[in-house]
Amino acid sequence: MVLIKEYRVVLPCSVEEYQVGQLFSVAEASKNETGGGEGIEVLKNEPYEKDGEKGQFTHKIYHLKSKVPGFVKVFAPEGSLEFHEKAWNAYPYCRTIVTNEYMKDNFFIKIETWHKPDLGTQENVHKLDSSTWQNVAVVPIDIADRSEVSAADYKPDEDPAKFKSAKTGRGPLGPAWKKELVSKTDRPRMCAYKLVTVKFKWWGLQTKVENFIHEQEKRIFNNFHRQLFCWIDKWVELNMTDIRRMEAETQNELDEMRKKGSLRGTKAADQ
Repeated sequence: MVLIKEYRVVLPCSVEEYQVGQLFSVAEASKNETGGGEGIEVLKNEPYEKDGEKGQFTHKIYHLKSKVPGFVKVFAPEGSLEFHEKAWNAYPYCRTIVTNEYMKDNFFIKIETWHKPDLGTQENVHKLDSSTWQNVAVVPIDIADRSEVSAADYKPDEDPAKFKSAKTGRGPLGPAWKKELVSKTDRPRMCAYKLVTVKFKWWGLQTKVENFIHEQEKRIFNNFHRQLFCWIDKWVELNMTDIRRMEAETQNELDEMRKKGSLRGTKAADQ
């Protein structure tokens, strides 16, 4: 058995803009999560083509000892808290699979994302069979809703309800910002439909851990997209050539940052 949910993240930018914004924000967020022997190691970042699908392939290792909850550390032996992330970015469709060598076939997280120029109103964009789709919980994410952000995660300079872009004039996002986009059809809008499948097969812990992982995915999606919007003035004028150069620089930075400094970034929810 697996636990599947679809998270819908609506944003006040176009699908074309988001391609650059998402890659820029991934690179920046990676640096925020790396230091003190932990964080993100990039093994591969290269073009791929397979079965008619073309895009960019990345393979990363997440060194996460301090970022998992205590109940996982109880049964996880030393050295087992490394997770491999392989991603195939054939934008506007992306597929990411996270695995763990200790858990092998008993664990994976699969994230499939379609980026569409709408307000999150499409049903079953991933074209699942009807029996599977009827068991998928749809979870909307509102990046301007302060109540969905924990006190530990909240940063005033990354609050879409307060931020106004100097370069685009977008923001701040009020309580009715999505409804305003319905009536103002000339304004950019998009939705990231993120289908997340979680499998954690471990007697006595399966339900607890699968639910925990989904809670963390929602937390990550919300925090990440709040940052992405509030960083728009840093990325809105970049192109894909700029992004590839930035990614190469970031890969070298991450290698250095992981070796020194102190632990940084998101801590586990129970810490």
